[in-house]
Amino acid sequence: MKQYSWKIWLSLSLIWLSGFLYLVNYLIFKDVNYMARLFLAQLGFLPLSVLLVTIIINQLLSVHAKRSKLAKLNMVIGPFFSEVGLELLKMISAGAGGQETFRSKIKTINVWPEQEFLDFKKSLPGYDFAPAIDPEDWETLRAFLLAKRDFLLRLLENPNLLEHDTFSNLLLAVFHLTEELTLRQGLSRLSAPDRAHLAGDLQRVYLLLIGQWLDYMQHLKANYPFLFSLALRTNPFDPGAAVEISE
Repeated sequence: MKQYSWKIWLSLSLIWLSGFLYLVNYLIFKDVNYMARLFLAQLGFLPLSVLLVTIIINQLLSVHAKRSKLAKLNMVIGPFFSEVGLELLKMISAGAGGQETFRSKIKTINVWPEQEFLDFKKSLPGYDFAPAIDPEDWETLRAFLLAKRDFLLRLLENPNLLEHDTFSNLLLAVFHLTEELTLRQGLSRLSAPDRAHLAGDLQRVYLLLIGQWLDYMQHLKANYPFLFSLALRTNPFDPGAAVEISE
């Protein structure tokens, strides 16, 4: 109840102030008809005022606040790819099918207009990636994810994640894959159905990673050209990419 007390007092004070001002108006001008016309005119504008303040202006402020939060979240997504995402993309894509057409398309990402990013993301389900990993590579993947587990847990503590469902889903998919791999005793002796199950989990992570990487590249291209330049030189889908600038 205490949290509402100041609102009640503020409401009563404003009502009292309004009545006092009308009283002063009457005492000075003694024109009840004018006061009635003025009151009705202001009352008629009230719905428009509510529309402007509570809907239009509030919506604009909400959009601005959401963009600000997403901008802050992209500052978190950057370290994610530096620490986990890029290496994970390289590890999975090394054994994934359907890469030739995909890689040739990705190579031109530096000249993509904004619409191209959106269209390419929509086309991702049409690619048959089908990740395939050798038994020893499962062990390497498990060791890598376990080494990054604390870092990923710290990312989940970021409250801005609530504003970004796709990145939250990606982190949950990565954690699920990590748990699946951790709970198995020997990854070198997996049955065919078990390998198929893990391949499905891996493909889920891979598709979400690609989509998030494309979103991040689009953000860098539009806002941070110097970061976009480095991201191009560490492109996990370009075997010839090199950080060093040769020309």
